[in-house]
Amino acid sequence: MLVESSGHVVVAPDKFRGSLSAAEAAEHVVAGLGDGVPTVVLPVADGGDGTVDAVVASGFARVEVEVTGPTGEVVLAAYARHPVEPIAVIELAEASGLRRLRGAPAALTATSRGTGELVAHAVRHGARRVVLGLGGSASTDGGAGLVSALGARLLAADGSEVPPGGAALRDLDRIDMSGFLDLSGVEVVVAADVDNPLLGPHGAAAVYAPQKGAAAEDVAVLEAGLARFAAVCAHTHGLVGAVEHDGRVRPMGVAGQPGSGAAGGVGFAALAFLHAELRPGIDYFLDLVDFDSHLAGARLVITGEGALDEQTVRGKAPAGVAKAAAKAGVPVVAICGRCDLPAADLHAAGFQAAYALVDLPLDTPPAPDPSRYLTEAGPLLRRLAGRLWEEHTATR
Repeated sequence: MLVESSGHVVVAPDKFRGSLSAAEAAEHVVAGLGDGVPTVVLPVADGGDGTVDAVVASGFARVEVEVTGPTGEVVLAAYARHPVEPIAVIELAEASGLRRLRGAPAALTATSRGTGELVAHAVRHGARRVVLGLGGSASTDGGAGLVSALGARLLAADGSEVPPGGAALRDLDRIDMSGFLDLSGVEVVVAADVDNPLLGPHGAAAVYAPQKGAAAEDVAVLEAGLARFAAVCAHTHGLVGAVEHDGRVRPMGVAGQPGSGAAGGVGFAALAFLHAELRPGIDYFLDLVDFDSHLAGARLVITGEGALDEQTVRGKAPAGVAKAAAKAGVPVVAICGRCDLPAADLHAAGFQAAYALVDLPLDTPPAPDPSRYLTEAGPLLRRLAGRLWEEHTATR
């Protein structure tokens, strides 16, 4: 690959899960490139875990709030606020993510309430555009917890409030919206990288609940709860929507819309109650930080994540970065923990090359310790970035 002798390098990695945040990964890459290389640092995310950190690294302010965790405990969660515009970026994983669980999973009872509390806080403090990043959810409650935090009352036939969690939704009889937060004038954008519907074999319960500790019988219970939630919403509130298909708009129940199954069904609640617009996570993130403007005059883009695999090329953050850079005519290389993609797939996704930590030799006697690729990811990433730069500048 030919690298031009002038211009800056855009360093835009996603997180290295289990070892480095996106911002930390970017810091190590820049250090590995050396002091003489002009860089623009733009850590990226696709709406999942790490989105708030990445947006804060791009210049947003961090706002910390005590909210309800997935099993009812109080947690300190953060969202990001634009320094000038009334824009808030909220990451569901911050308040309602699997990483917030203390102890065993709570597949039947975990709630998304804390995410709703973050939305309410942002709106009450002036946000007029709320970007809701979905991913890493601990719950399969269809977003019932989120809408409860915004003032909806989910009631059983005897008038009592339905308890938290997806299982309890089987007893839902009606929804009282009289105390719902006024969201007039507030635009909500859902940033997600999945297109699952709420229900069915490709829905939130069937596909994702097992990842949250649900046994086969639990999946059936959660599916029934989500179906009841969707039915009550459709019956009592006429919650229907539309999807684009072959260039035409066709009416369709919100539960059937692509993306309504995201984050245990929080996508459904966002579409149905918040009238959200669904956007691919990385595409919206790059728009948010005005990524294209930083490509002007760039000679190289370095992106990456912990593992480059089939999921990467199906819409994860590095693939979005590669797509944007290719459109601007800037070459892109990936740096990662490991690469499971053949060269043909890498090139088809827009990457010139990929450099993996696991390809670096380890010199620990008497035998290499593979755990070092995680525990020493930062220093190893510096070495890898230095090798990358030496190879590419040598071909000028």
